[in-house]
Amino acid sequence: QVQLVESGGGLVQPGGSLRLSCAASGLTFRFYTITWYRQAPGKQRELVAGITSGGSLNYADFVKVRFTISRDNVKNTVYLQMNSLKPEDTAVYYCNAVRVATMDAYWGQGTQVTVSS
Repeated sequence: QVQLVESGGGLVQPGGSLRLSCAASGLTFRFYTITWYRQAPGKQRELVAGITSGGSLNYADFVKVRFTISRDNVKNTVYLQMNSLKPEDTAVYYCNAVRVATMDAYWGQGTQVTVSS
């Protein structure tokens, strides 16, 4: 079955960095658009960054310059490098995989990121 497993979350001080990973299995990874979302307590889930099967990138305005998304189609993994973290970046970060041609879609279980001094 399809699995998306996020990792790399944790507690970091303001201004620090984390790298999140989303490891996929059970699907033809290279065909999928992978998107990171986040959800803070009491707030709606919001798009953070995405990368298409062709490598096109999309970022929310609030993370441009600070976050970088990349993918490794050999390792079936997408990364989210997060720099200059702020307390408002605190949230559960989720990985989403969508195959546009078929609209097959999958979610990971999420990884907690907490930015606090």
